[in-house]
Amino acid sequence: MRRRTVLTTALLGAVAGPALAAGTARAAAPGPSVTRTGTTLLDPQALYFVSYDGLVNNNSFQKNGLLTYRGHQYAAWYTADRSAVVARRALGAGSWSTITLGHKLKSDDSHDVISMGVSRTDGRLHLNMDSHSDGFFYVKSVAGLLDDPASTAWTPAVLGAVQTSLDGLALTTQFTYPQFVATPEGRLQLSYRTGVSGNGRNALAEYDGSSWTALGEWSASTGTYTSAHGSSTARNMYLHGIDYDVNGRLHSFFTWREQNAAVMCSADGITNHDTGYVHSTDRGRTWRNDAGTVVGTTGTTNTVSVTDAGLVVDPLGPDHSLMNQESQATDSAGLPHAIISYVPGRFGQCTTGYVKDRTANGRAFHLRKGSSGGWTKTEIPIALNSSQRTRLVLDRYDNAYAILPFGRIAGASKASGHTDWTLLFDGGGLNAFGEVVIDETRVPQDGTLSVMYQEKSAGTTPSALRVIDLRLPS
Repeated sequence: MRRRTVLTTALLGAVAGPALAAGTARAAAPGPSVTRTGTTLLDPQALYFVSYDGLVNNNSFQKNGLLTYRGHQYAAWYTADRSAVVARRALGAGSWSTITLGHKLKSDDSHDVISMGVSRTDGRLHLNMDSHSDGFFYVKSVAGLLDDPASTAWTPAVLGAVQTSLDGLALTTQFTYPQFVATPEGRLQLSYRTGVSGNGRNALAEYDGSSWTALGEWSASTGTYTSAHGSSTARNMYLHGIDYDVNGRLHSFFTWREQNAAVMCSADGITNHDTGYVHSTDRGRTWRNDAGTVVGTTGTTNTVSVTDAGLVVDPLGPDHSLMNQESQATDSAGLPHAIISYVPGRFGQCTTGYVKDRTANGRAFHLRKGSSGGWTKTEIPIALNSSQRTRLVLDRYDNAYAILPFGRIAGASKASGHTDWTLLFDGGGLNAFGEVVIDETRVPQDGTLSVMYQEKSAGTTPSALRVIDLRLPS
């Protein structure tokens, strides 16, 4: 997540000049808090089906299914008749204006999510959708649409035709997990996976305001990984995110997923292992491990591999149902934070049913890098009661928030070293299915956390899709 410079700490009492009066202390920064300010309805009957234990409108790894830019918020989802739609509202408004795109979801696959991005160089909205190890669908708005939304008509004409390439750039026939991220200069990058689960590579493309360019692959699927049970020679790197910090450094946490189930203690587990971390200081052209050593160059044969040294920042074997594509953020100092989740060893050293064991015993952990360079991991003492993912948000004071399944929110203060995790919002009354989508772009703009969630339903019966707004400390 892009972060802003931390706000000046408020002063206690009136001060006549710029300097503090003798004996006057600065007020302590507030701890984490959430105050519910409102809920809006996006769709009373949004598309509903469960696959991969999730919903296509509420996979938390969407970047972004909900975003804010220049005083307006945008949301994208699929309606009951499978149509892709995008909506907008002025911040604080109680209703949304919706445009239906010329595309309908092609299959009941919850990973065929819609992701949005903004190219600041020309004020365009970009959408990528309906892709899981196959082709993708892409929409690019007219230039300037987002720069002056109050005076721009919100009609289908402003979004343009649905394409099956990036303005003619095809990329790959095995495309999955689009994530848009804006560079500090305002260019727009698209992160994606080419290949399939257990045998895929991460890649980047870049839009400069006039055209798209393929930068190439930057992670490898080759190399040998050996666990206590067996070996695997193919895999893919699952990203927790891809985000620029306040200093312009690009960060990615990840897990590896092996192709060969022989690495697990049980065939009913999941082959994910280890939490890794890389960063880039040149806009994703080269990648460095935690120590700063270059371990890969985008678009070459020297890509980041499971055999590279210095990648793992939290080791864990493939017997604990470690979640892939969880969450990450960076703080006001540019330090990386992540949420990871798995079944801790105190519940046993071999998960024999991925969904069952995570639901019964899964826990989320906050992993962060300190200013001295070391890593700290803290368990969030709230049972997941779900197999699904948790999202991470940092407020302007660097307090941390974990948005858990069912819309529950836990928080920890920076002052405690992010160790005082407590439940701030229990999700009561939401009836949320499980994973939720957050607007990570709104928090630094006005201190509001917007969460998109879909109500529980049964079978393929459509259900309500809503956005709840919660105010964080100002």
